[in-house]
Amino acid sequence: MASRRDPVAVIGLGRFGRALAQELARGGTEVLAVDRRADIVQKLSGQLGQVVVADSTDPDALAEIGIADIPRVVVAIGNDLEASILTTALLSEIGVPDIWAKAISRQQATILERVGAHHVVFPEQDMGERIAHLVSGRLLDWVELDPQWVFAKTRPPREIVGVPLGETGLRTKHRVTVVSVRPENQTSYSHAGYDTVLTYGAEIVIAGRPADVERFVELQ
Repeated sequence: MASRRDPVAVIGLGRFGRALAQELARGGTEVLAVDRRADIVQKLSGQLGQVVVADSTDPDALAEIGIADIPRVVVAIGNDLEASILTTALLSEIGVPDIWAKAISRQQATILERVGAHHVVFPEQDMGERIAHLVSGRLLDWVELDPQWVFAKTRPPREIVGVPLGETGLRTKHRVTVVSVRPENQTSYSHAGYDTVLTYGAEIVIAGRPADVERFVELQ
């Protein structure tokens, strides 16, 4: 299993791959960035430590850049379905222990998983869903851990303001949990406990199933 200190290879330097590689590098992770387009590699050569031109659908090219020595690889190829699938399959054959792949459809995700991807992400879809929740006006933030569990930042509804959380019956009535709170006029969050009393100006982070969280937010 790869650890946080291990290097990461990012294959495909479109908008998503580029942003991912740059963010990993900013966080101190050693990154090998790969793209078949020489002009893209040239533009990024001063921004990332290792940027190479290589055709990830060519097993000899993958061997030449030492991809087998990198325990975590992200296939960030977007619209070229054939290249995305073939690259993922080659990485699996090589024995890369942790393969992440970008998908733009559920069908592509299914194929990527079948050919060896350990994790499949939908950056455009996930971001669209997150923005939709924020644009609706009730939420301050929305993070999906998986399709059945989310964290959301919001304001407390009237019915739980001024009452210790342990006395609100929140989990029984609404099937959500307040996990942290930022009191009004303060800049940091802290754990929410049984005795925590909320005010209207507070911000809270709640956890639960998406439908339950959405219903709870509508109580405002």
